[in-house]
Amino acid sequence: MLSGLDAVALALLLVAGVALDLLLGEARRWHPLVGFGRFASLLEARLNGGRRRLARGALAWLLAVLPPVVLAYWLAEWTGMLAHALLLYFCLGLRSLRDHTIPIFAALRAGDLPEARRLTGRIVSRDTAQASPADLAKAGAESLLENGNDAVFGTLFWFLVAGGPGALLFRLANTLDAMWGYRNARFDLFGRAAARIDDALNFVPARLTALSYVLLAPRGGRARAWHCWRVQAPGWSSPNAGPVMASGAGALGIALGGAATYDGVREERPPLGLGRRAAPVDILRAWRLVLATTLLWIAASCAMALMIYWSGHA
Repeated sequence: MLSGLDAVALALLLVAGVALDLLLGEARRWHPLVGFGRFASLLEARLNGGRRRLARGALAWLLAVLPPVVLAYWLAEWTGMLAHALLLYFCLGLRSLRDHTIPIFAALRAGDLPEARRLTGRIVSRDTAQASPADLAKAGAESLLENGNDAVFGTLFWFLVAGGPGALLFRLANTLDAMWGYRNARFDLFGRAAARIDDALNFVPARLTALSYVLLAPRGGRARAWHCWRVQAPGWSSPNAGPVMASGAGALGIALGGAATYDGVREERPPLGLGRRAAPVDILRAWRLVLATTLLWIAASCAMALMIYWSGHA
C-alpha cells in the first residue's frame, strides 16, 4: 500500500472515517476544504490571464494541491493512524449529501414548493425558480448519484490506495475541477489541466461506483442498470459522470437526464435510465442507494483485508 499501512489497518481506518462523517457531519467552522476553495480562488485571480493560460492553469493546480498533500503526508508520518482517519473524515461528504438532499424530499412531500426550489438551488447549477416538483426530484436524484461518486466513493478508493493523503489528493483535485473545469471563455484553457486530472483520478472509482449501483439494484433491475450504463453513458458529456448516473438511474428504474435550464437557456441532455419520471420519493431512494453502496464498499474492504491477513498467517 502506498500509505505504508497494512490492509487491516486501512480497513479499520476507513470504517472510522465513515463513522466520524456520519456522526459529526461537516465541520461548521474552519472546514479545510472551505479554506482551500478560498485559496484556489485567489490563485485563479492571480494566474488566469494573459498568454499561456493552459500552462498557468497547470501551475495553479500544482500550487494549490501539492503543498497540502505533502503536508498531509508529513503529518501522517509523524502522528500515525489518527491523521489518516481524520483526513478521511474531512474529505468525505456522505453525511453532507444526506443533509443537503433529504430536506428537499421533505419539502416536496409537505407541498412546500418554494422551499424545495430554494434548497435544490443550493446544490445544483441549473435554474430552479420555475422548476416543477418532478424537475426538483430529478435534480436531487441526479445530484445524489453523481456526488455519491465524487464526495464518497472516489475518496474511499484513493484512501485505500494511498491513505489519508490519497483521499485528500482526490478531493482537492475534484474541488478544483468543480471550480475551474468549465468550458467557457474564462476557464476553457486555464481549467483544462484541472478537468483532465480529475477525469484521470476518477476513472476507476466511477466505474466501480457504477458497478456497485448495478449490483445493488432491486430485483429485476440489474440488467436494466447494466444496459443503461453500456448504452447511455457514452452519450453523456462527462466520461465519469455518465456511467455513474446511467447505472444509478437504471438501478432505480427512473428516467433522468433530458431537459434542464441553465442561465435561462434550456438544454436537452441525453437520457439516463429507463422508466417513469422522477418523483420526490426517488430522492430518498437515491440516498438509500448511495448509503447501501457505502456499506458494500466497507464490507468489501474488510473482507479483502481479512483475506490478505489470513493468507499472510496461513
